[in-house]
Amino acid sequence: MTRSPRFDVLFDPVRIGPKTAKNRFFQVPHASGMTNANPYVRAAFRGMKAEGGWGVVSTGACSVHPSSDDTPFPFATLWDEADLRAHRVMTDAVHDHGALAAVELWHGGAAAVNRTSRYAPLSPSGVPWMATHVGFMSSARPKVMDAGDIRDLIRWHTEAAVRAERAGFDILYVYAGMGYLPYQFLLSDYNHRTDAYGGSVRNRVRLTEELIDAVREATGGRCAVALRISLQELRARASETAPSEAHEVITLLADAPDLFDVKMDYSATDCAPSRFAPEGSHEPVVDFVKTLTDKPVVGVGRFTSPDTMASMIRRGVLDLIGGARPSIADPFLPNKIAEGREDDIRECIGCNMCIASWHDGVWVRCTQNPTAGEEWRRGWHPEIVRKDSEGSVLIVGGGPAGLEAALTLGRRGFDVTVAEAQRELGGRLLWETRLPGLRQWFRVADYRLGQLRKMPHVSLHAESPMEASDVRDFGADHVIVATGARWTRNLCGANEIPSGPLDAPRVYTPDDIAAGVAIEGPVAVFDFDNYYMGSAIAEHLAALGLATTYITSAGSAQSWGVMTNEQPLVHKSFLKAGIAYRTLEIVEGFDGETVRLSQVFTGEARSVAARALVIVGQRAGGSALYDALAGEGLPSLSLTGDANAPGAIAHAVYQAHRTARELGTVAQDVRRDAPFAMRNLLRYGEAAQ
Repeated sequence: MTRSPRFDVLFDPVRIGPKTAKNRFFQVPHASGMTNANPYVRAAFRGMKAEGGWGVVSTGACSVHPSSDDTPFPFATLWDEADLRAHRVMTDAVHDHGALAAVELWHGGAAAVNRTSRYAPLSPSGVPWMATHVGFMSSARPKVMDAGDIRDLIRWHTEAAVRAERAGFDILYVYAGMGYLPYQFLLSDYNHRTDAYGGSVRNRVRLTEELIDAVREATGGRCAVALRISLQELRARASETAPSEAHEVITLLADAPDLFDVKMDYSATDCAPSRFAPEGSHEPVVDFVKTLTDKPVVGVGRFTSPDTMASMIRRGVLDLIGGARPSIADPFLPNKIAEGREDDIRECIGCNMCIASWHDGVWVRCTQNPTAGEEWRRGWHPEIVRKDSEGSVLIVGGGPAGLEAALTLGRRGFDVTVAEAQRELGGRLLWETRLPGLRQWFRVADYRLGQLRKMPHVSLHAESPMEASDVRDFGADHVIVATGARWTRNLCGANEIPSGPLDAPRVYTPDDIAAGVAIEGPVAVFDFDNYYMGSAIAEHLAALGLATTYITSAGSAQSWGVMTNEQPLVHKSFLKAGIAYRTLEIVEGFDGETVRLSQVFTGEARSVAARALVIVGQRAGGSALYDALAGEGLPSLSLTGDANAPGAIAHAVYQAHRTARELGTVAQDVRRDAPFAMRNLLRYGEAAQ
């Protein structure tokens, strides 16, 4: 296949200072959960994107000094020689495929409270970030930076830049965004200084200018210097000399960096979930930058459509197409466009499980790409599965897990049959993606069905329920049961442990609503699952015109949504839809007219009137079919996905991928990564001088 000429513009080389990117695909800095403690895991994860055609591949935030310590969240460092060696593994992997390697030099300032290093946090004026996310909360408050601290900050960037060049990086970032230290100097909320670094926009820009100059001078102009800057707040603020403070800042910095990387200020808007934001949602904030500078501009917007990407270039919004989430979902996105295989792109669904993994402090995980983070540890490639097998496999269940197992086994060379009881394949996605905002999640099924239908040795059968006798008679060499999970009517106690089911009139679960059961209002939704289902059900019922009250045992609606950037947007959605919500309460009973509640901590009795109660709490796995087959002596029987262990779609897809990778193979050792040691380390018990 050949590339469509309308996408040729995406493959133009772009000059970035002294460097040239081979195309316009730029994997911008993003968190991966992989630190210097995992040099080979990180190198394989980033190197895979270079192999997939990205012209620039970047690290995530890379601390320039121990006074920028983001514990408990994973972050990279450039503090010493051991760090340099760890990064060299990554830059070599990126260069092997002709891409440029970029590093995001980072100081968190007041947003990094240095739990491990125990340095006093730094800030322009002692203004803290009063975070409410537990992982970010701290009683430590920052010190006001004096002139010596500012000189130190510039020196730390200089020293980190020298190490970065030695480590093989081509592009060095100064990071003035997302609430971190240079950004804190730019924004008047943080910067109350009366010296040369505070007051006017001209003064507030000064530190960023000096950091850019210092990084460039440290490497003798041999490396490109990029500026990553958040513009959301600045664009909303009036300026006496320009349309906004953002315009004024970009005008003052127009010639300073070799590249502008433009973004939003807050994670919930910078990495907004698809449920609440469309592709290209940043454009109204960042569209002016190219009118004020001749330097190349890169930006993001969860770009998955090649037509949208080409439009961004042709309309003069961006020079390079930034990708973070789309580059995780499909590291080979550029190559697929180059080869005229746009239909093979594994499109990001915008669920933000990748962001949740960083909040969890673990390696990145992806609903669409189960190989993310496993490239080195397990040797999984997102596109290449060795054709090492033959024989037949029957997969019972055509949901996310069944389809992922079928695709991986088909690529391995098995003859695969998928039997699905429902009229369509897609499993839980068939109904869940009809809930408000979740339509793009059906890409999980669309991608796999599209690939499977190209395989002559894979057959897909809807409306094909299977009993144990049917499975035996089919006679496959291997049987995989992926029949999903079911929602229960179990309540939850104040101890956050599910209790028994509620036996009362007009009590429903999401499965009932999916089946089309008519619900009478007013309705109460009791959510102790804490992910998207409870809030999405509430929005769905409100859209039907039912008076809806959302009740949760947590302190906020969709409490786990803080991990996926959904929580603030859920609360806004509830306000717009007129959904009442009650927090820190559990359901004690329901008589068809009144829901009896108690406060989680005090046990105080409360109530709310309702004609129906929807419980969104515990899901149960298991499979009667699997249990019936387990004693039949089949040569190979597996249970996978939600039927094995209920979870998010990402968990089901990962389980199924692993089941399919390992089917019929001898168990392989999982490689264990380790950090590089500092040379001349003290022996235990020796005194440090």
